[in-house]
Amino acid sequence: MSNFLERVYNLRYFEMDAHGLASPTTIFTLLEETAAEHCLDIGYGLYRLEKQNIGWVLISGKVAMLRYPKYKENITIRTWLSKYSLVKGHRENIIFDEAGKIIGKAKGTWVFYDIKNRKPAPIFNDIKENWGFRQEISVEENLELVNEAESGSFKMEFDIYRSDVDTNNHVNNIRFFHFLMESLPKEIADHYFLREINAKFFAEAKFGEKIQVYTNDDLESHKFLHTMKSSVDQKVFAKAHTQWEKI
Repeated sequence: MSNFLERVYNLRYFEMDAHGLASPTTIFTLLEETAAEHCLDIGYGLYRLEKQNIGWVLISGKVAMLRYPKYKENITIRTWLSKYSLVKGHRENIIFDEAGKIIGKAKGTWVFYDIKNRKPAPIFNDIKENWGFRQEISVEENLELVNEAESGSFKMEFDIYRSDVDTNNHVNNIRFFHFLMESLPKEIADHYFLREINAKFFAEAKFGEKIQVYTNDDLESHKFLHTMKSSVDQKVFAKAHTQWEKI
């Protein structure tokens, strides 16, 4: 069995942004889908794990894009594990266009998670043996960039709905990215594309809560700090650092 997995995706209309390019949220979703496919490929699909009260939880990650694919373009995502600890797996990803050129890279640290007891669990040896690993690193995380965004001028609040919650019974990380994107100034959203994001996740958000998003920016360099907190007790759910470039 190969120590990496590849999946090809054809980009659809509803996955495009206003410029006719795949949105960042689309890329994040396809990366997560490829990780889920990798689980299924070795017989440990997410629904099988759920029946054992087990899931995977993303605690940090980075996505760096050279460009975003266009409508109906085919892209290939290659994913593999570069190393493990007792409860963590470090997942690498490379995104290729139809010509085989690299258009993006991503890395995520995932925790094997006991859903019932809400705590990390040892990764099954069978999973590690079937996935194997390769030492190649797709991209290095820059988590030192992920600092607190103080109460900035761009603050939004979002209700958490049932549709935001995944099989781990908390808000899916993709929804945090969605909230982050919605909190951006209109000038950035309309005229810039997301070049790079580094993110860290600290606590679970659940159905019925409200999330406040604080966003501070460096207007000259187009770099932003984002902090997502509970509206009730100001508990920090997630932090991120983003860098944007002119379209």
